[in-house]
Amino acid sequence: MELNSLTAISPIDGRYRHQVQHLDDYFSEYALIRYRVLVEVEYFLFLARKRFFSLDTASRKRLQEAASAFSLEDAQWIKQTEKTTNHDVKAVEYFLKARLKDQKTDNPLPEEWIHFGLTSQDINNTAIPLLWKHAVEFEYLPGLLNLKRQLEVLAREWKDIPMLARTHGQPASPTRLGKEILVFIERLEDQVELLIQVPFSAKFGGATGNFNAHYVAFPDKDWAKLGDEFVEGTLGLQRQQYTTQIEHYDNLAAHFDAIRRINTILIDFCRDIWTYVSMDYFKQKVKKGEIGSSAMPHKVNPIDFENAEGNLGVANALFEHFAAKLPVSRLQRDLTDSTVLRNIGVPFAHTILALKSIEKGLDKLVLNKERIIQDLENNWAVVAEAIQTVLRRENYPKPYEALKELTRGQEGITKQSIHSFIDGLKISATLKKELKKITPFNYTGITV
Repeated sequence: MELNSLTAISPIDGRYRHQVQHLDDYFSEYALIRYRVLVEVEYFLFLARKRFFSLDTASRKRLQEAASAFSLEDAQWIKQTEKTTNHDVKAVEYFLKARLKDQKTDNPLPEEWIHFGLTSQDINNTAIPLLWKHAVEFEYLPGLLNLKRQLEVLAREWKDIPMLARTHGQPASPTRLGKEILVFIERLEDQVELLIQVPFSAKFGGATGNFNAHYVAFPDKDWAKLGDEFVEGTLGLQRQQYTTQIEHYDNLAAHFDAIRRINTILIDFCRDIWTYVSMDYFKQKVKKGEIGSSAMPHKVNPIDFENAEGNLGVANALFEHFAAKLPVSRLQRDLTDSTVLRNIGVPFAHTILALKSIEKGLDKLVLNKERIIQDLENNWAVVAEAIQTVLRRENYPKPYEALKELTRGQEGITKQSIHSFIDGLKISATLKKELKKITPFNYTGITV
């Protein structure tokens, strides 16, 4: 069957393609080839600027256009050539040499300076970090920032909403809904800060990382310095100084681990919101024509948070494997990294899908303040902590034990029963008045 959204094996390229198809620009086979072409061209032009050879204006423009206007047809030309070479990067080299020759000139063409001194991993281990850098900076971080801003808006909107907290699933000292959203905002901010501290690193140093071919051809050149200048100055990546044939991927693994931690925070958030929906703290906006259940017409399911949780779980499973596998390679190189690297767009896409799902789910939430208030009213026992603490302040004998006797395991603790308890205490009228002012609605600690 012809490949389309219905015949694709992966839901990323099938059911969800309309939401993530823009990621083709970073993670498709076409994108990988385009980034390889970009690196090859930039390296060639870098050598020309360093006066290793002379380059006329027409040739320079020809190669610059090969990178800037790289098309799907160009990628297909390279893939067709690869059928003969059985080597993907060599096919890119031949493509650029053909482009350089495809002009009328009497000047000798410096075609052999394309891919000069390099091994394929000098291209792959710069192209992939570069596409990863662009995807993180242009897609992931903006998407996460948009979600964080949405949470900040809700935190402000709900900052004065008192809410019963639950520890171990049991009623606990009240909190505020806005503050509970701030918990996740802070967690996300802290982990994003760790993520952006990890550099986007690359390998660029010849067949086994020592610039062997470069040095034997030009022993008077400082190739390590030139490599740094090209990778850092031209590509905006950090060059690893001591490598085998491949990058050691430690920083890339750190990126995966950082995103995985952020995803775990979002899983925690999705489960909390799902629980609040199940407790009826939130209603959900109903969209005309939508069906919640094929059998139960009344249902409005929190499917956006469930979809997000599922996508985050898939992403984390892959990120965990990638982070564990990529830094391990036999001696100077084996090919397992190549197989894994071709899949880094998959967990990235699942993560982007999750961010979109959470945003969609948040837009549907409608605060059910009446239900929250009712829950607080039904749980006056939670002020026991406040009362016994104030009594401790007054050096009242065994206040904890007295409140424990009143409330632990007891049902039907109401405002009246709490106030009756206070009235029975041998304390001043002023202190009784102070204790009676404490309610589940105002015992919420520091206001955010």
